[in-house]
Order: sequence, then structure tokens, then C-alpha cells
Amino acid sequence: MHLADILTITLNPALDVSTSTDKVMDTHKLRCTAAVFHPGGGGINVARVLQRLGSNCLALYPAGGMNGQRLRQLLDQEQVRSHGIAIAGETRESFHVHETSSGRDFRFVLPGPTLSPPEWQACLDAFSALEVPPAYLVASGSLPPGAPDDFYARLARLARMRGSRLVLDSSGPALAAALAEGVYMVKPSLGELRELTGLPLSTGPQRLEAAQRIIGKGQAQVVALSLGEDGALLVTVDRALRAGAVPVKVASTIGAGDSFVGGLVWAFSRSADLEQVFRYGMASAAAALLTQGTALCQPSDVERLCSEVVITPV
Repeated sequence: MHLADILTITLNPALDVSTSTDKVMDTHKLRCTAAVFHPGGGGINVARVLQRLGSNCLALYPAGGMNGQRLRQLLDQEQVRSHGIAIAGETRESFHVHETSSGRDFRFVLPGPTLSPPEWQACLDAFSALEVPPAYLVASGSLPPGAPDDFYARLARLARMRGSRLVLDSSGPALAAALAEGVYMVKPSLGELRELTGLPLSTGPQRLEAAQRIIGKGQAQVVALSLGEDGALLVTVDRALRAGAVPVKVASTIGAGDSFVGGLVWAFSRSADLEQVFRYGMASAAAALLTQGTALCQPSDVERLCSEVVITPV
């Protein structure tokens, strides 16, 4: 594989199919607009954002069947450097329908192919085999059937051994196992943090305390807590920042979280200060809201929206 400053790993990539219709109803045939195809899956989306922002990035993922081939082609078209690991199963599709009458998004997410132990192990081995480890390793998205719950925890151990900073965006048992191992940055949603802690986290101080507890336990050095319409928190061992959501006209909410991670990692990789890191993360997330489907953020929108991010210390 080629050398890269940032490597993203997507164990359950998808061929994202987007369309729109006036109203989603049962029973009736729904006449839709022409389908639009994008490469998808958490880490792949992060790599697409990083490439647009000018990073030296490589996307690593398993791929199989015609969907896997199409996924590679779409990444090539976007000039995203990638390395697909051949698997026996067919790469999944994710289907998104935008309801034009209401502005609502309907997302149909399939489980993905079952990976055999040699197939998911090949993804770990590909990282281990890199002659020069990347400064940042981004692991994002769900685990497919067949992958063990401790896959990200194994990756965390390898990252620590190789000196790469692991950025994790996942959920459930896979997230909990990785945090027990320790990562550089974790980006939970409020729902994921509630599941992780078992607490309602209904107030700002409770959310801050939960993030600080993760850092205090040595589970992460940075917690980026996304709060949807309420913005986000960015917490380190000695600082806590709050940013409100940037007001934009929302075309689609898909990919905003991945764009948030991409903006954060891009700024971290350029040794930006914490406020500037947060500013680029928030601007990237807001820029993604302007585009339909999984089109993600555009650099010109990110730069324009950076000045509109309001950050306050907590």
C-alpha cells in the first residue's frame, strides 16, 4: 500500500444509493428521481472529506462482488486513494430516500456481508504491514457480521504499538471494548454516550462529566461529543469547548458526522490549536448538511462556514 499520513479503516463499507420522492407511503408504488451513487461507510466518508481538504490519506476496506467493484470505481473518480481487500461476499448497499414534501430522510441500512476470520484479520494485517505507520488512524462505522466485537480494540493495541493516533467513531460493544483498550479520540453521539454510560445525560454538566470521565479513565485523550441540532462538545484533559450548530439550510443530514470527524482530523494533522480544530470540525459538518445524499462537504463551504462557528469555553 502507498504511504499516507492518515489511514481510514472501514470494515463495513457500502455502495450508497440516494433518490427522492414526494411522499413515502406504504403499499403504493413510489415514483422516484434518478438514483445517485456514492461510496459509503464511515471511514470511507471520512477519507473523502480528508482528500477534499488536501490530506495525504488512504482508505482501507474489504470489498466484494459487483458492488465492491463499483465502490472502487467511485473512489477512483473522486481521486480518493484506496486499498480494497478482496472478500467472498458482496459489498452491501445502503438506500436513502429524501421525502421532498417534508424534508425528511429515510435510510435503509443493510447488515453487510459476513466476513470470515481471515478476511477481517487481513484488514488488521494490512495496517501492521505498513512500512511507515500513519500519524492518524481513523476507524469508523459499524462492524459487519462475522467481525468480533473486539476488532477495534485489537486495532487500538496495534495503533499504540505502532505509534499511530487512533480516532474512533463507532457504537455498542465494539466502542466499549476499544475504549477499554484506549484510543486517541472518540466521537460518540449523545445516544451512543448514553448507551455507553447507562445514564440519561439530560443536562450539559452531566454530558461534560461523562466525557471527562472517559478521559480520566485513560480511555481517550479527546472526546468529541456530537449533539445534533445542539452543536457539539470537544473535551480534553484540561479544556472543554462548546460550539453551537451553524445555521444552514439542511438538504440532508447524511454524512454530517463523518464530515465532522474528517474536519477534526484534518486540523489535528496540521497541528492546529484546539479551537481551530473544533472550528473545522463544526464547519465540515455544517457544510455536509448543504448537500443531498452522501455528497458530503465541499471545501469552499467549509472555509466559508468556519467564520460562523461560535465556540465558548465550558
